[in-house]
Amino acid sequence: MVLDCRAVAAMLTGAAERLEENADRLSEIDSRFGDGDHGITMRKIARLIREQVPQWGERSISAFLDDLGTAVMEVKGGSAGPLYGALIGGLGVKLAADENTLDADAVRRMFAGALEEMEDLTSAKVGDKTMMDALIPAVEAAQQAAGDIGAVLTAAAEAAEAGAKASEGFVSKFGRARSYKEQTIGTPDAGAVSTALFIRGMAQGFTER
Repeated sequence: MVLDCRAVAAMLTGAAERLEENADRLSEIDSRFGDGDHGITMRKIARLIREQVPQWGERSISAFLDDLGTAVMEVKGGSAGPLYGALIGGLGVKLAADENTLDADAVRRMFAGALEEMEDLTSAKVGDKTMMDALIPAVEAAQQAAGDIGAVLTAAAEAAEAGAKASEGFVSKFGRARSYKEQTIGTPDAGAVSTALFIRGMAQGFTER
């Protein structure tokens, strides 16, 4: 089984649906030590994805992801827009310009590209209580997963969810939350949770397409 443009569109739509469904939860988490608007911003990003996917047209997978990432970067609401823009655009950076039939190895490259683009924007690592707590384990799991595309996506989603859960035990080192120091222990990072939702949504979108 391979991915084509239609399958990638289903994955992105699945991710958007998961984010919209959990927007209020994300804002509630963010309200404990942040601005409380993460869910609002993620809902904006989700709606933008749902608006853009039907307008895919004749663009290649890499071109569409690049355009979508650029559009997401413009979403207002703190750092989430630029960060998610880099993540989404990064999914296409390791794909050839005309690569529109993707196998499991190409999906691994998509995750690797997303991480590389994110690392250009942030120095955060696992343990810093950011979205990287979910993304880095997801990318590592994708690289190590054997099997087909579904297996790679499932491994990434499970690792992202475990990473988001683990962020509960970390002290915030970035953003407004860092001023609360040890008080942030016990609350997951909202960005890590939204990243896990995004990746799980992609996996479900692939499965349910």
